[in-house]
Amino acid sequence: MQRKIAVIACVLAMIGVGLGAFGSHMLGDKIGAGSLETFQTGIQYHFIHALAMLIVAVAMGVWGESRRLAWAAWLFLAGIVMFSGSLYLLSTTGLRIFGPITPLGGAAFIAGWIVFALAAGQKNASH
Repeated sequence: MQRKIAVIACVLAMIGVGLGAFGSHMLGDKIGAGSLETFQTGIQYHFIHALAMLIVAVAMGVWGESRRLAWAAWLFLAGIVMFSGSLYLLSTTGLRIFGPITPLGGAAFIAGWIVFALAAGQKNASH
C-alpha cells in the first residue's frame, strides 16, 4: 500500500504542476482575474495534499502501515478530486453547479488530517 500511495501522490503532484503551468500560461487572459484566482486556489490545495499523501506514504514506512494512514491518504485523494477538481471546473466553465462539491472536498481534507493525526498518535500502528 505504501508504494501505491507514493506513486499516486507523485502522479498527482505531476498533474498539479501541469495544471499550474496551464493556468498560468493559457488561462490568464481567457477566464478573468477572479476565475484565475479560483483556479490557483485549486492548484494550491491540490499540491499541498499531493505532498501530504507522499508524507503519509513515508509515515507508513516509518510507523508501519495502518488502516488510519491508508484512510488519511484516500481522504486526501478524495479532497483533491472534489475540492480542487470542482474549483478547476467552476473557474474554467463558469458553471455554478460545481460549487456545492467544493465544501465536500474541504471536509475530506479536514477528515484526512484528523485521521492522520490519530495515526500519528497511535501506539500500535497496525490497527
